[in-house]
Parts: sequence; structure tokens; C-alpha cells
Amino acid sequence: METEGARTDRLGLLLGQFDHAREMAQVRLTGLGDAEYLWEPVPGCWSIRRRGEAVTPRAFGPGEWLLDLGAANIPASEYAEVARQAAGGMTVAKIADDWSVSAERVEQILARTGAPEPDATPITTIAWRLGHLHFQFAGAWEWTFGERRQDPKLMVDFAPSAALTLDRFWTVIDRWRESVATVTEEQLDTVGLSQYPYSNDRDYPYIGVLSSTNLEFIHHMAEIALLRDLWQARFATDE
Repeated sequence: METEGARTDRLGLLLGQFDHAREMAQVRLTGLGDAEYLWEPVPGCWSIRRRGEAVTPRAFGPGEWLLDLGAANIPASEYAEVARQAAGGMTVAKIADDWSVSAERVEQILARTGAPEPDATPITTIAWRLGHLHFQFAGAWEWTFGERRQDPKLMVDFAPSAALTLDRFWTVIDRWRESVATVTEEQLDTVGLSQYPYSNDRDYPYIGVLSSTNLEFIHHMAEIALLRDLWQARFATDE
């Protein structure tokens, strides 16, 4: 890995991490076709679906194709995050608002007694993972560097074409990256620089938001890479 001339300041480190992850992701996504993009490895996957055909109660999007989204819930994998939020001083009401669930549900999770079993974490398609990242980065730009007006869930016209999706996706990613590069040291420490409405970004210094954004990109791209590997194994078996 090339390190000569690499920045070691706070923003530089985060930009370097993101750039490296983006480069690997773009290589891994080369050659993505429509069938693979929409492939559902198991029944009941979350994906993108035509309006009127969505099977999840909160599927969203401004056009013909919607991104699946289930009923508001907190998966078991996020219980530790809920506990961390409470330990950091967030009220039950604020945590409930952050996760779009009832205060009673949050209290059940914090007590960890008598809590109903959470829904299973859904398996998702590559189309869903890319769509999820797409609207989040579009919204992150709008609610940090833009007019802070548009609903992120209505900013991306999801499409069944892998090529069209990737073309639009990298355009959004590059705009976000270009704007992040202009952030000052003072802004890195500014609480509420990001006002992204579907998160608690407004409660944290922007440097923490950037770190979380990098992790979001990295872990979803890793999941997409795994789905590509599984697709190739399936294709080889079918032959």
C-alpha cells in the first residue's frame, strides 16, 4: 500500500481510508450485470421492487422502483449500540426517536427481560445494498453541504439497471467526497454540522459522523463483495 506523502492529519486519515475503500469497491463492482445485481439468494430478500409490488411495509422511493424497508424495529445485533447510547446520556425518548420505535421497546431492550424476539435481520440483494448507500450518501451531502431540505428517501430514483445505478451512485459518492475535502478543522469538531434526519448525526462532532460514514461504506461494500462471490459460486455450479 502506498504511504509516501500520505496525510496524517485527522481529515486526511479519514479521506485516505475512504479513498482506499472506494478504490477497492469500484474494482469489486466491475462487470456487475443486471441479473446478479437483482439476484435473491434466499426467499424473502429485501431488494428494489416496482411500486405496487413491494412486500415490505415502508418501502420508499420517488419513482417506479422502491427500496424495501420493513417495520420499525431494532435488530438484536444493535442492542449493544442502544446500550452505548443510553450509557452516553441519551434519554429513552431520544433513543426511541433515533430508531423510530416506542420508548417501551427501548426500555425492554435496556432491561433485557421480557423483551419480544426481534425480527430476523433480512438478507438483501446487491441492488438493496447499493440503494441503501446511495440514498444515505445523497442525503448526507444534502443535510451537511446542501440546502438541508430534501428528504433523503426521495432523492434517489432506484433502477433495475446495474450500469445506470453504478453511474449515478459514483456521481453522488464523488460529490460527497469533494465536499468533505473542504471541511475545516473547526468544522470537524462542530456538533450538528450534519443534520441528516434519519440518524443522530446532529448530536455528534462531524469527525465522528465521518468515521461512522466510512464504516457504513466499508461494511456494505464488504457484504456486496460476498454476494458477488456467492453469485459466482452459484453460476459455476449451475454450469
